[in-house]
Amino acid sequence: MDRFTRKFRLLLLAWLHRSRSGPISLVRRFSYKEIKRATDSFHRTFYRNSHGAAYKARFQDGEVALVREVQAFNVEKDVFYRDVQQLGRLHHRNLLALRGFSAGRKRYLVFDNIENGSLKEHLNDPLKTPLNWKTRLQIAIGVAAALEYLLLFSNPPIYHVSISSSSIMLDENFTAKVSDVGILSSVGNYVRVPNNSCPEDLRSQHCSNIIFQLGVLILELITGQSSEEGGEDLIQWIQESCLGSSIPRMIDPDLGNNYDSRELKSF
Repeated sequence: MDRFTRKFRLLLLAWLHRSRSGPISLVRRFSYKEIKRATDSFHRTFYRNSHGAAYKARFQDGEVALVREVQAFNVEKDVFYRDVQQLGRLHHRNLLALRGFSAGRKRYLVFDNIENGSLKEHLNDPLKTPLNWKTRLQIAIGVAAALEYLLLFSNPPIYHVSISSSSIMLDENFTAKVSDVGILSSVGNYVRVPNNSCPEDLRSQHCSNIIFQLGVLILELITGQSSEEGGEDLIQWIQESCLGSSIPRMIDPDLGNNYDSRELKSF
């Protein structure tokens, strides 16, 4: 390594250290009043489940966004800010981009607006045009690509992520966007993300859980059914119906025969 490269590397590391420990500069800070006004006093509900709620928001400057409440109320502000910074640094085609946050009376994360809503809507709403086979394949590939980025290319790796039809958003081109990512995930309680120094069995446990969620998502895409119980209900339905012994019988009736049988087996 020549002298210039070494000096540049040291300057870059110093800048990264300052940016990670200093005030948030990568994402915008919203006040509680701005969030409340943009969501029409939290009446523009996008979805609500046992983990919290997400809202459609339109700010005074015309910006349209998705606002999700964060349940990590007992986390110190410095820790919360640092973790928001970390989420703000994540950039991938299949991740929903973080635009801002609010740390007022309650804590909220502000994400990009999504034109086509959630995958769950497209699987369950009879008024929406059913997703074709190619689109379903591309959604699965996109989610897998996002997971590859989070687990292998993010520093530190992000192991705390929720993969389900309700947390996968679709943009105007039906590109999949994973929305529930990181230690500020709405899933369960606030959990520290294990890094490479964590015991191997702990990381393996998190990875196994992620792979299970991805498997359930693939079943949702194939069957057109969405899970309400973390996948257990969908798996039970397949087992009780003996569908597992005949893969084509699992196919969503909305697809008819418009799918590739070889791709289905690989899927």
